[in-house]
Order: sequence, then C-alpha cells, then structure tokens
Amino acid sequence: MYRIVLKTGALAAFMACSALVSVPAFAAKTELVLGAAAADVGKLDPHFANSTSDRTLVAWIFGGLVRFAPGSTDPSTIEPDLAEKWEHSADKMEWTFHLRKGVQFQQGYGEVTADDVVFSLNKAGKPETSAFATDYAALKSVEAVDPYTVKITLAKAVPSLLGLVSNYSGGFILSKKAYEERGDEFQRRPVGFGPFSLEKIEPSVSIEFKAHDGYFRGKPKLEKIIYRFLNAASARDLAFISGEIDVSAGTTDQKWLARTREVPESVVDIFDPAELTLLHVNRTKKPFDDIRVRQALAYAVNAGQMAQFRGKEFTREVKSVIPSNNLGYTNEAGVVSNDTEKAKALLAEAGYPDGVTIKMLSSQLPSLEQSAQMLQAQVAKAGIKLELEPVEHATWHQMIRKDLSPIVMYGAARFPVADYYLTQFYHSDSIVGKPTAVTNFSHCAAADEQIVTARSEVDPDKQLQLWHEAQKLIVADVCAIPLNETAQVWVRKKSLDWGFELKGSLSLGPLVTEQTHFTD
Repeated sequence: MYRIVLKTGALAAFMACSALVSVPAFAAKTELVLGAAAADVGKLDPHFANSTSDRTLVAWIFGGLVRFAPGSTDPSTIEPDLAEKWEHSADKMEWTFHLRKGVQFQQGYGEVTADDVVFSLNKAGKPETSAFATDYAALKSVEAVDPYTVKITLAKAVPSLLGLVSNYSGGFILSKKAYEERGDEFQRRPVGFGPFSLEKIEPSVSIEFKAHDGYFRGKPKLEKIIYRFLNAASARDLAFISGEIDVSAGTTDQKWLARTREVPESVVDIFDPAELTLLHVNRTKKPFDDIRVRQALAYAVNAGQMAQFRGKEFTREVKSVIPSNNLGYTNEAGVVSNDTEKAKALLAEAGYPDGVTIKMLSSQLPSLEQSAQMLQAQVAKAGIKLELEPVEHATWHQMIRKDLSPIVMYGAARFPVADYYLTQFYHSDSIVGKPTAVTNFSHCAAADEQIVTARSEVDPDKQLQLWHEAQKLIVADVCAIPLNETAQVWVRKKSLDWGFELKGSLSLGPLVTEQTHFTD
C-alpha cells in the first residue's frame, strides 16, 4: 500500500494553496446518443406513430392521463400521470379524471388543461386523425367539466379504459394550440408535456431533443438526446464500440449477443414486450384466395427453426395469432406444425403441382430482412418460390398499407389485452384501404362477431371464451401464420443508468425519463 505523508508545515501550505485554486467538481456527461435500427423518422404525431422507431420517440415527448410505471408493461402498474386521481361509476361506464395543476407543455405552449385532453382523445377516435381510431369507438363522449376535470362516458364496456388513456398510442395528450397552428407540420414539429422536446430533424441522419426544463416531475438530468439513424447493424456496432454512441439497438441474433456481451463496460438489456411476428396472408389476392394455398404456406413455414436460430434468450415460438402475454391468449388455437409433404399435396390439390411463385415486399430492417430470407429458404422446400423485393423500412410501411404485397411479415406488440391485437389486425373495420384501416393486411373477417361481443362481455370467463374462439377462427381461415415472438434488445454503456429497472417498455425502445443519467 502506498502512503502519502505531509509534515505539519507542508500540510498547512497545501491547504492554503487549495483555498486559492478552484478545482472544478466532477460532472457526469449530460448528452445521450442512441443508434437506431431505422433509416429515417416517420410520423411523430403519436396517434400515427406505428413504426418501432417512431413509437420509441413519441414516448419521450408525450404523456397520458395515466402511465405504465417506467420499466413495466404490466397493466397492474398503471399509475397517475397528467391525472393525479380518478374515479368511476359502479358499472365503469363513467370515469372522471382530475388533472394536476401547473403541468406545462413544451416550447412555451402553456399549461395543459382539460381542453387539451378532450381535443386529444377526440382526435384519437377519428380515422382521419388517428391510426388507432377503432380503439376509441366505445367512447361516447369526452367532456371538460372544468379546466382540471375530464369526464369520459362510454357507449359500451371496454376491457381497459385506463389502457386507452395511458402513455400509449392514442392515449398521448397533445397541445391543441400547437396542433391547430402547425397542422400537417405537427408530425415533424410535435408538442407534448413529456420530459424531452424535439429540437431538430436532419432527415436520414438524426433527431435531436433537449430537456423540457418545465417538466412537472422535475428537470431531466440529461440535457440533450441525439437519436442517430444507423440502419445497418454493422454501423451501429462499430459506432458503439468506438464510443460514438452510448446506446444501440441490438440484433436478435445469438452471435451478436455473445459478441456484444464481451464489449468492455457494456450491458445488454433484453426486455418486454416481445413483438409477435406473423405472416399476414391477403385472402383477396391470387393465389391466396384459395384457402388450400394459404394452408400450404402455413405447413411450409417452420417457426420452431426460426426461434431456435435466433436464440432462446430473446425468441420463442408461439401457438396463436396474438402475443402470448395478452390477457385472453390461448395456445390451443390450432396452429399447424411444419409439414413439407402436406404443403406440397395442398398446392397440387389447388392446381399448382409444380409449385407457385409469389412476390413479397420485404423490409430492410435487419431483423425483418433476416427473417424474410429464412422464410424464403423454408417455403422453397415445399415448392413455394418467394421473390423478395427489399424496401427501405419507412417506405415499406407505406407500401404495405396500400395492399402492394400479397403477404406481409409484420412484427408488433400492442396493449396486452386480446381485444387490441384482435381488433387492429383481424377485424374487418381495420382492413387496410378502408377509412377505418389499421393493420388488417389479410382482409380477415372470420371472427368479427366474437371480437365485438367479447369487448362488452361483463363475465370474465365468457369473455375469455370468446377471445379463444376468435383466435381459433382466424387460424382456421389462415388469415395469419405465427412465426415467433422476439423481445426488445439494446446495448448500453454501463455508466448509463435508465433511472429504473428496464423489464419492459410498451414504446418498444428504451424509455428515457427525467431520471435517466450517466454515473460518470
């Protein structure tokens, strides 16, 4: 052990000098740089934010009446956000929310009031101003009782009203004044009351955010966030290892995981929700207007092989067409196992003894691109030639909503109650191209009755039965073929503390809050 010894006179001289010299105190860095698996920003109007990247960003900008506790996707952790308290009628058809006073919007747009809440929830319920309008069809009225009180009256029961007004999808609260002033520009110039405000966008390069100093939970510990678009996994890995970025979207690949865990002073975060990736089959387009061809495709897919290849740490096979963490999920929906010979026989029966060729738009997002290539190899064994047409991810999102691909490989997570996933992906009102469109790429209508009836069923057991029946009907009609569930994977510097334990994030990316900070 080394020892430093100062005699009394020397010690006095040292202390005197110390009093004259100002030594700056250590300060941890306050700028966070993230690398995203995306090529560009889409829409930052939260009611239209569908892509994984956009969902991540709007969660930093906006808040809801209530919120999921940071780091959780469990509805039982929902807690106050803009609303400090609420109550409901005995039948849960009328809800009253009492707002906090003094909550400020970003960019000088003033206090958040009941008028902003009424405007936002009404906007969320209109197909022309929201991609999640069908979720809010049960809201009969949203009224401002006074500047700090909002009353919501339901036309019919919903599985979770708090879920609808949480910090998720249509539940985000916008500045009415900013939206009306900015119009279409709002999607690139959003205003919320969250901890970070959008500063500027460099298309295809980065987005910068600054701390919302007036955030009601306290000034954020970070002063600035830079969200860089690094669509190529190799570019993100290099930027992280070299120290250019502090956090990076990971790759759901076993080799990547093993390699990244060896990077000094790094931590890999694997968290919920696991996005369910399905192959949505357009039943209205040849050759899939013949159920035998749809069935052949289902038998040709080897979901277990995909899950095994990706890695057990973050991937699992599922047995239904909704995520396994959803209330109402059943693993007895009738999903078939891989059977190449059965697939060939069905194709021959449908008039394709020599196989069939199908074109498919495929996203260049690395995880989806890799899965599409695996799928291509699998179905080829059954005589299904899949011609992939790679498209940049944001453009791909636009194209698949125009019915430009007969099959769509799509990964998504929704609020963890069966109604949301069933409604958005399989109810006929959600068919792409309709005014009420959401993400029903398959043009499925097999379980409309069960989906609608379950929504207002007050008996929990009967409600579960209806949700189970809906899944079985959808699987039987081969509206979609489940591939796998993949958890969210990011890597960060060990010195970055999220400010909470990251077990889950409904925004599909790390939630950055006022508590997020660097320890050195």
